[in-house]
Amino acid sequence: MESLTLISQSRSLPINPNLRILSSPNISSTFIPKDVPYFKTQFLKLPGIATRNVIVSAATTEKPWRRYTGGEAKGFVDELRLAAMKLHTRQQAQEGEMEAKAPEEQRVEEWEPTLDGYLKFLVDIKVVYDTLEQIIEKPSFPSYGEFRNTGLERSEKLAKDLKWFEEKGYGIPKASSPGVAYAKYLEQLSEKDPQAFICHFYNIYFANTAGGRIIAKKVAEKILDSRELEFYKWDGELSQLLQNVRDKLNKVAENWSREDKNRCLGETEISFKFYREIVRLMLS
Repeated sequence: MESLTLISQSRSLPINPNLRILSSPNISSTFIPKDVPYFKTQFLKLPGIATRNVIVSAATTEKPWRRYTGGEAKGFVDELRLAAMKLHTRQQAQEGEMEAKAPEEQRVEEWEPTLDGYLKFLVDIKVVYDTLEQIIEKPSFPSYGEFRNTGLERSEKLAKDLKWFEEKGYGIPKASSPGVAYAKYLEQLSEKDPQAFICHFYNIYFANTAGGRIIAKKVAEKILDSRELEFYKWDGELSQLLQNVRDKLNKVAENWSREDKNRCLGETEISFKFYREIVRLMLS
């Protein structure tokens, strides 16, 4: 995620242990690997998932993540990208380190998406983008204001796509538990832990510009007669829009402690987990 092809993340929150998350019985239980070197575990619950130890950044770690090539990461966004790439499967990316187990973790060429499933995906991901953009518009923390009107916003584009499907006579489903649970999680997290929230902001938006577009192309070829949806169109040069947001992310993270950065990085798996549950809807 910058080339997040699919999202796999769910873990305990490094935030207020009294936080209550919306129950979601359809969210499955994949947790963070135990061998992450700089994390301690803390007890916490996730939506609809059996409780287990969770990863929380340890103050004892003072070194940033390194590039897989061995060099130092350049800017905090690079650390975010590396954390995300590790969570891809080997089938999805050269830098991926995970083994593909579920259908959505395989190469996109092997998917068998359905139109009904794709509509479910669009509806649920719209709930997530609606929530993100509302949080940024009325921020709980000043740093969120840096990410207003970036050009990456997707809610209006998704609304146009769903309207098009409706005009073609397709029934638009209601949002289901994966999208609703993720949106609720983001709302609560954004009020308590800005560093962790920023991780989700990065992963969700950058996933759509990278792996998301690959998915869109393959799915469109199989079930949409290669129609390009508004969801995958941007006003302006996408590469410049992305660079502008990278610069803002690096600027916001400049004043974070190493512990803050590690906590943000540790949220990556939760982001992947929630998003992967939504992507899985395409195959239903």
